[in-house]
Amino acid sequence: MGTVKTIGKSGQVSLGKKFAGQQVLVDEIEEGVWICKIGRFIPESEQWIHAPKIKEELDLAIDWAEKNPPRTSDLNSIEEQVE
Repeated sequence: MGTVKTIGKSGQVSLGKKFAGQQVLVDEIEEGVWICKIGRFIPESEQWIHAPKIKEELDLAIDWAEKNPPRTSDLNSIEEQVE
């Protein structure tokens, strides 16, 4: 059953405190008809991170980092390797 809401002067519609702080995708499927979907949305500038190949590479890097904690570097030894 639908609920009648009034659009305020600033163009906002309240969905209620139950949905406070959540992201909502609003699709206008035709003039005056909207579909609202609650979900987690990825900013366009971060979508590349979720590509399968990149995600696999990141998972491998995170796995390596978890198994190899940071340690102090011996700068003299590194310098000798570079020369």
